[in-house]
Amino acid sequence: MRLAPFRGLRYVPERVGDLAAVTSPPYDVVVRPEGQRHLETADPHNVVRLILPTGPTPEQRHGKAARTLAEWRERGVLAADPEPGLYVYEQIDGTHLQRGVIGALRLTPPAEGVVLPHEEVMPGPVADRAALMRATGANLEPLLLTYRDGEATARVIDRTAERTGPLLAITTEDGTRHRLWALTDPGEIAAVQADLATRQALIADGHHRWATYRRLQADQPPGTPWDYGLVLLVDTARYPLRVRAIHRLLPGLSPGIALRAAQPLFRVRALGGPLERALEVLADAATESNAFLLAGDGFHLLDRPDRDWLCDTVPPDRPQAWQGLDATVLHSALLDGVWRVPDSPDHIRYIHDAAAAVELAERLGGTAVLMHPVREHVVLELARNGVMMPRKSTSFGPKPAGGLVMRGLDLE
Repeated sequence: MRLAPFRGLRYVPERVGDLAAVTSPPYDVVVRPEGQRHLETADPHNVVRLILPTGPTPEQRHGKAARTLAEWRERGVLAADPEPGLYVYEQIDGTHLQRGVIGALRLTPPAEGVVLPHEEVMPGPVADRAALMRATGANLEPLLLTYRDGEATARVIDRTAERTGPLLAITTEDGTRHRLWALTDPGEIAAVQADLATRQALIADGHHRWATYRRLQADQPPGTPWDYGLVLLVDTARYPLRVRAIHRLLPGLSPGIALRAAQPLFRVRALGGPLERALEVLADAATESNAFLLAGDGFHLLDRPDRDWLCDTVPPDRPQAWQGLDATVLHSALLDGVWRVPDSPDHIRYIHDAAAAVELAERLGGTAVLMHPVREHVVLELARNGVMMPRKSTSFGPKPAGGLVMRGLDLE
């Protein structure tokens, strides 16, 4: 990996007051429209107005974000740091501590195996993110990448985190504490760069934005700022990430129809609440077979699928570990073969929060399919073998908050 310093574009505290109020989860985690409206009303300068602009057409939305970013920079709401640096970023969620380094990562060809993706991407979101980045001329939020055993980088990160006077120290609405430091000493930057030059990274969060970086790089001649993309790198040997599931909301499929169609192919059991207890039953069932929790009209567990049916419906030309993934069975067998639900934003919404998925399903009369997380070693094994998991198969975290530091390409 080749990690470069950059002049971070950050909110000016004197202009916005509460820095926590201008932050946002990553764009694909924001629950829309309720969560988006909540962020927009939290502060008129919330970064969600840049990463999820509103408007009747894509062109109008992207143009609006570009004008907003230019206006905020002109008014001094956002300002660039005076010198290039890397940024040490710390998150504390309850007892979970995570530290990493933010920088501009050189984009290398996939064949070099420097950065490993593990999920397929959808063309629509990639095109949308590319148009937004092109319009704003900025990387508005970092990807989350993982690596292992970077001892020299760890020493620099920990020394930096022990210093007083971080650039910011805030607590966001979810109770997570965030601190950010600038790393501008040439010797420390060189130590991090030399250490990371021997490492390989796994994309933990941000597959669509990584594909966007690659598309925008391909559109430019070599040697431009588009050869780099904004990332947060976390050493999971020191700071293991949490692996969570991403759930599906099927607004056009009622729970009754979903259950009747699945009944011949799964063992189906009605479960009592609350949600936490139903998820515990799902976790137990997932140790023995593919399992899903359907919600929208109570909770129903689907497990022990018919093996002959799986052999007939799951593509046989992939590794066994891929064939056995819950996401593979859900998309190849259930969504495509049984429920006939197209994989489009109108028919499937991807929701990170289980409670939000259940609430939306109940309100819309649809079905929420709650998933159990994939184990991290399975993700890494498939990625190293070049096998892509179905999109939105995993959610690694804690994810970096949006709005702490951005990268304006005109500053380089």
